[in-house]
Formats: sequence, C-alpha cells, structure tokens
Amino acid sequence: MADGSSETKSSNQMWGGRFASGPDAIMEEINASIGFDKKLYAQDIRGSIAHATMLAHQGIISAEDKDKIVHGLDTILSEIDSGAFEFSRRLEDIHMNIEARLAALIGPAAGRLHTARSRNDQVALDFRLWVKEELQKTEKALTGLIAAFLDRDEEHAETVMPGFTHLQTAQPVTFGHHCMAYVEMFGRDRARVRHAIEHMDESPIGAAALAGTGFPIDRHMTAKALGFREPTRNSIDTVSDRDFALEFLSIAAIAATHLSRLAEEIVIWSTPQFGFIRLSDAFSTGSSIMPQKKNPDAAELVRAKTGRVNGSLVALLTVMKGLPLAYSKDMQEDKEQVFDAAESLELAIAAMTGMIRDVTIRADRMKAAAGSGYSTATDLADWLVREAGLPFRDAHHVTGRVVALAEQKGCDLADLPLAELQAINSAITDKVYGVLTVEASVASRTSFGGTAPSEVRKQIAWWRARN
Repeated sequence: MADGSSETKSSNQMWGGRFASGPDAIMEEINASIGFDKKLYAQDIRGSIAHATMLAHQGIISAEDKDKIVHGLDTILSEIDSGAFEFSRRLEDIHMNIEARLAALIGPAAGRLHTARSRNDQVALDFRLWVKEELQKTEKALTGLIAAFLDRDEEHAETVMPGFTHLQTAQPVTFGHHCMAYVEMFGRDRARVRHAIEHMDESPIGAAALAGTGFPIDRHMTAKALGFREPTRNSIDTVSDRDFALEFLSIAAIAATHLSRLAEEIVIWSTPQFGFIRLSDAFSTGSSIMPQKKNPDAAELVRAKTGRVNGSLVALLTVMKGLPLAYSKDMQEDKEQVFDAAESLELAIAAMTGMIRDVTIRADRMKAAAGSGYSTATDLADWLVREAGLPFRDAHHVTGRVVALAEQKGCDLADLPLAELQAINSAITDKVYGVLTVEASVASRTSFGGTAPSEVRKQIAWWRARN
C-alpha cells in the first residue's frame, strides 16, 4: 500500500474536489465500513473484472487498459488471499481500498475502471453476489441435515415413543415419524432458499448512482459473466432496496426457529427424567463442579443463536423502514446483520447435523414412556365408533370413564378386566384389547402422512427421491 501522506491524498481525491480536507476522526469512525465489508473483496474484484471486460468490449475503454485492470485486480486478489494486503480505514470501504491499490499498481488506467458505474450499484452487486453464494451454501447444508434425518428415521420407523401436545402425553407415535416432521420443516426452509435465489438472480451493475448511465454499456453481458439470469429492470430500485438481504434474514430466522425447536427437544430428551437419547461426547460438555453431569451445550447454543438471527432481521427491517428512494447511507448498516446471521445459521445447521448423526436413541425408554398417560385412549374411542357404532362424542364420554377407572385402580387401560369395561358400556368385547397396545395404535394410523411404520417409510422414500 502507499505511505501515509499519499494515502491521505488518495482519500481526499476519493471525496472529490468539493472537500478541502478529509473527514475528522469522528466522521471517519462513523463513515468507515472496511472493518466488515472487506468480507466482500472477492465479489468486488469479480464484479470489477466483469465490468472492465464489458467496457472494453463496448469500446468504452481500450483493450490495453482492460488488460492492465484485470491483471492488477488479480494481483490484489492474491494479496488479500495471502494476507499481504493492508486495509486502510481512511479509504472508507472495500471498494476504495481496492481502487487505491489498483492505482498504485497500474497507474492512470485504474481511474477508467469506475466509468459507467457508482459505488451504489457496485455495493449492491457485491452484496447480492455474497448473499446469493451464502444461500447456495445454506441450501447444501440443509440438504445434508435432511439426509442425516432420513438415515435415522429409516432406522427408527418402528421405534415407538409418546407423541405430545402441550408437552403432555397424547398418542403413541414412532420416533421416525416424529423426526420426519423436522424433515418437512427443513425441506420448506430449503424451498424458501431456492425461491430466494431465483428472486435475486438479477445483476445490479450498470444502474450507476440511481439513474443509469449514458455510456453504451451492455448490462446483459455483465449479468451473464457474473452468473445472473438477467440485469435488474429499474435503476432506482436496484440501488435503493435490500429486500434480497431481508429475504435472506427472514429465511434464516425461520430456519433458526426450526433448529431451536429441535434443540429444545434434544435438551429435554437427554435429561435423566426422559432419557430418550444420549448425546455423544463430541456435542456435550461436563460440569466444573459436578462430575456426573453431561450437558447438551451444543443444542443449547443452537437454541440461543436463534435470538441473534431474529435480532438481525428486526434490525435491518428497522433500518430500511423509513428510507426514501434512492440510496441513503443508512444502508451501510445492512451487512453486519447479514454476515452475523449467516455465520450463526451455518454453524447451527452444522452442529445439528452432527448431533443427529451421532445421537444414541434409547428405544427402550421411549417405548416405556409411550404408553404412559393413557396414550391409547383415543384408540379405544375410535374402536367404540367402528365396532360398537357409538357416535364419537358418546365414545369420547365412555372412554373418559374408562380412563378414570384406570386412574383409580392405578393400572393401564389394557390391564382393566373385561367385566369392568362392560360395566361402563356393554358393547365392549375382548377384541378391544387388540387396540390398546402402543404397537397396535401406531400400526393403525395408516392415513396419508400418519405415524404407521408403513406410512413413515413411504414418506422417507418420497424425500430420498427429492433430496
């Protein structure tokens, strides 16, 4: 990089002739974004190479200048990748840091790079490229998480566990069916990711400050070179909105919420009181004072990171909510929220994928709990409707009396003598015992999307064909 005096001169030149001196220390502190937007260096260089190539193709700059620019940008990319590049706060942002270094490397030709563009469309391009790439990484990570679930679900398509409502035992289900609910959730998250990529697959470069440019540029050429479907269609909208970032944060918040719900269940299931699962040492920690403890820290941290992601969404919505068209400096506050949320979501998905693959399922504890709380009571009511012809509301009332009797005697429904059942309703026969076990209960739930092992396997096969 240049020495201090020339750097100050370069900074003043970047501000333009209207300013006699650079900003004071407070202005420099509030204005600089290089501390976080340097993360966009690869996207900035990629966009500049595409822009320079287009300018030369259109005869706006010479082929010789284009070659110098591309070579200089490649050199800068290598410097940043190797850690040799010195970022300067006095140059405000990643764009000016790169442009200043390019001028030091190739001289006056560097000044031609900014022809027919503004920092407004430049930053919109860099940020959109970054978010698009992050969405592609998220799609891949969610696919891996779904695959991990499908493997475990197949192993446990017949493993019986209690199903809950209000965290109270409701009806028996299979563990495979319970976990397939998360496959559905994460599948919708992935679909939202794919839709977001489609929505934002438009190139901002060439919109310039807000009104386009009078130079004969080819925006379709740069869009294609940068992997976009097409260029954006309104220059004001291009530089003034960040809905692609908001959409990313919205998707991240929903996915993080799904992860948090799963994390909560892992925390509950791993307690001695439940004992449904045993986490591996890789995703647990011990206590500094209680040697018997094995804490589900990874799950707890996944649960906690949801707050950070949700906060990022609210923060950027608040930044954007009152901005007039077109560009305002407020929008500089968009990136840190997205960067933080992306890092949190990426880590949470990776941790959860590891936990799902490593967790030990304690089928015996699940089965023992599956029949608790008279979980087959609904099966009794359904039997009374099918076999005894009772209206469901009457069957519900009869079943309530049977449950009360079992509670009084301190036994399960299947342990009640037939005579005592018939004393409540004479239509009950010994065939009722065939529906009062948890295995019979789950096997009977053969409706589409139900918990019967046969249905669970059908859903697993459907997802495997699409994952």
